Amino acid sequence: MTTTTPSAHEEPRLLRRLRISGAEAVAAGGVAAIGASFLLSPEHIEDGPVICPFRALTGLPCPGCGLTRSWVYAAHGWWSESVAANAFGLVVVAAILALAVTVVVRRVRRTPPPELDKFLRHPIFIGTGAIWLVYALVRLAYAL
Repeated sequence: MTTTTPSAHEEPRLLRRLRISGAEAVAAGGVAAIGASFLLSPEHIEDGPVICPFRALTGLPCPGCGLTRSWVYAAHGWWSESVAANAFGLVVVAAILALAVTVVVRRVRRTPPPELDKFLRHPIFIGTGAIWLVYALVRLAYAL
């Protein structure tokens, strides 16, 4: 029994099919992180170490500080605690899930995955990012 290997003409197409785009990688990582939040206990999430390098060095919150806690609280239905940990936690979850659904739909339809840079330049994303930055600055000023 002999096995056939792809010809030199077919190989690039095969490799392109197996390649994962930036959007697919972000969606997969994000969905994995959301899934992990269901495994962590909300009763003990405050007991863990500080994993934010900015906060570990300065003692001040960065824009992403509290996202892990927010996701864990949300995964267990602790909505007010989720918003208190980081008001944008649920927004980020929604964005990741929307991206993941888009990636899956495009894979099923055999169309190219979304381009991450176009997603990041979309006016809704830019506006949300600007609001998140203002939120982070207010939180930072309050912590001082």
